[in-house]
Amino acid sequence: MQVMLYLSDCLIPLLIFYIVANGIARKVPVYDCFIKGAGDGLKTVVQIVPTLIGLMVGVGVLRASGFLEACSDFLSVPMAAMGFPAELVPLAIVRLFSSSAATGLALDIYRTYGADSLISNIASIMISCTETVFYTMSVYFMVAKVKKTRWTLPGALISSLAGIIASVILGSAM
Repeated sequence: MQVMLYLSDCLIPLLIFYIVANGIARKVPVYDCFIKGAGDGLKTVVQIVPTLIGLMVGVGVLRASGFLEACSDFLSVPMAAMGFPAELVPLAIVRLFSSSAATGLALDIYRTYGADSLISNIASIMISCTETVFYTMSVYFMVAKVKKTRWTLPGALISSLAGIIASVILGSAM
């Protein structure tokens, strides 16, 4: 166990040293490349900030308006018939938009039901098995200047649904 801890502490510095040494060996101006990359990164951040703000405001409005709780109440009977806890409906919706907001909802679930409860187990697995589809698509496609998303959204939503179903199955089996 101590060896793994030591390796994990050394891995990042060794990786950075390897990259710099490799660049020097190939006669690449490493520092100039670093500065250029950092500048490009800042330009990217400036480009995606409006999208990030829009997504965060939208998720905040959903949480503050009570819409997520209304969805949970409305879908409680059909979800219960399918074996899906209605308390997790808001988490499943918010996870499509924001990882940090979903984490906040998961923390609320842990506080309410306890960290070792069935709902908390399913919530933990759900966060791990799903992706922030709309955030990822909006940010990465904008940066890559992709205009036609083709089948990305349906595929991502289907895979998120599969992750949600898997989280219920795996969480219930624990």
